[in-house]
Amino acid sequence: RLHAPAGARAASTFNIDLSGKTAFIAGVADSRGYGWAIAKNLAEAGCKVIVGTWPVVLGPFKKQLESPEGFGADQIMGNGQKFEISQVYPLDLGFTTESEVPPKVLQSKYYAGLSGFDIRSVANKVQADHGKIDFLVHSVANGPEVSKPLLQVSRQGYLAASSASAYSLIGLVQEFG
Repeated sequence: RLHAPAGARAASTFNIDLSGKTAFIAGVADSRGYGWAIAKNLAEAGCKVIVGTWPVVLGPFKKQLESPEGFGADQIMGNGQKFEISQVYPLDLGFTTESEVPPKVLQSKYYAGLSGFDIRSVANKVQADHGKIDFLVHSVANGPEVSKPLLQVSRQGYLAASSASAYSLIGLVQEFG
């Protein structure tokens, strides 16, 4: 990935008013990815931003987001205001429905105390909490072996990443409508 220098701020590349609009971005877990950049630009245009974050990284992401320093310069928009995410939902795009979640996942320390993190449950919660969304953004590229060098990734790891990164778009569109 290419990253802007720390503290660098770029003005939005377009001038559009999205006041009164709501966006759901699936796949925001730090301030370095495409999801964050898209969310930040939508917010700068006046859009309310809500995100879905993989439960495995949910804790650290929320902790940093809610800390006094937040994400530092990465959280400052071109207009000088702090980029705010209205709500963060736990979201595992590997599961379209709650019934697909295996017991071993529910017993994982990352999922302890969480429920309703499948696509359908999150779509229903977002609808109940925010009404119909105006923008749905799929910004996901993840899998169980994502930190391994490519030639060390197993077939199962590759297929899991492909599923989470590709098929999950279909699930999101089906459930969010």
